[in-house]
Amino acid sequence: MVDAIVEYLIDRRGGLSPYLQIIEQTKRALRLGVLQPGDQLPTAREVVEATAINPNTVLKAYRELEREGLVESRRGVGTFVRKSLAKPQTVEDSALHADLTAWITRAREVGLEREDVAALVDTALDRAYPTSTEAPEESG
Repeated sequence: MVDAIVEYLIDRRGGLSPYLQIIEQTKRALRLGVLQPGDQLPTAREVVEATAINPNTVLKAYRELEREGLVESRRGVGTFVRKSLAKPQTVEDSALHADLTAWITRAREVGLEREDVAALVDTALDRAYPTSTEAPEESG
């Protein structure tokens, strides 16, 4: 068995279905450059053993990722990454990642909880990336 590059963590309290969590975690790994074209995803059996979710849930998520052109299934061999979503600025060793990590560390040091940080980040994202019907807010 090959060591898995990505390990899925399923939050049963979060309200997001395990199927969608697998898709989101895979896309996050693709955006961060953790997964690269040619890398093998964990087998359905490995995911089931690690997370205790239904094998059909894993297969459904992998089929959706395949439908999106991000992975390809090779019968009897496994599921492999076809396409990266990483940009140089998003990989884990980028300056932006280091800045964000330092900011999160400072937020934690001043006593903010994870939910507080998530609320701040979500608000900033909403302002910087408004929906298509909203105009971006001017700063300054």
